Amino acid sequence: MADDGFQLIIGNKNTSSWSLRPWLAFKQAGIPFKEVRINLRAPDMKVQILAHSPAGKVPVLWVGDLMIWDSLAILEFLADRYPEKALWPEHPAARAVARAASAEMHSGFQPLREHCPMKFLSKEPRSELPEAVDDNIRRVVGLWKDCRSRFGADGPFLFSRFSIADAMYAPVASRLRTYVTDLGAFGDDGTAAAYIDALFALPAMEEWAQGAREEMAAR
Repeated sequence: MADDGFQLIIGNKNTSSWSLRPWLAFKQAGIPFKEVRINLRAPDMKVQILAHSPAGKVPVLWVGDLMIWDSLAILEFLADRYPEKALWPEHPAARAVARAASAEMHSGFQPLREHCPMKFLSKEPRSELPEAVDDNIRRVVGLWKDCRSRFGADGPFLFSRFSIADAMYAPVASRLRTYVTDLGAFGDDGTAAAYIDALFALPAMEEWAQGAREEMAAR
């Protein structure tokens, strides 16, 4: 809430995948916040970030004198602060799987991150990717299919309604749109493609894209 003085420090919208995650959750939950954007290409970028966090990375959430400097920790804070927003699924089994899927994204998929950096506005299809990236994509496609089949019958997202898990995987959806032309080659039966479409149909995702366009135009 605006009265709480939520201040979210983020990086460039075209490339800062970790910034997108809490930003999207704030927007989807309808929680007002002040956005402070740091140009990660600026010569004094490090100095600017360190002014907000000794960890030297974005995103960072400030709530009064409380600093939270990790995307998943920010999302957990919002879920705790606003239980009525149901940022985790209500059913215990679905909530447990959503947490596991989010934690896997938080700590895993390093080859995908390394070889396919987020370029939110770009389409750069690649006919060949390293084997480790292929394995990551197959895992993501399989995970999304499992979540949708088990818990997604009542809505278009991984656990039916939008949750923290969707915020965590939104940058992955962006990467797949940028680099992969045929998800069927990775075992998709249409579930992953439809899920990506659902994410990108969100007004908040279009708002993020517009911010990225404005950044790119200003370069």
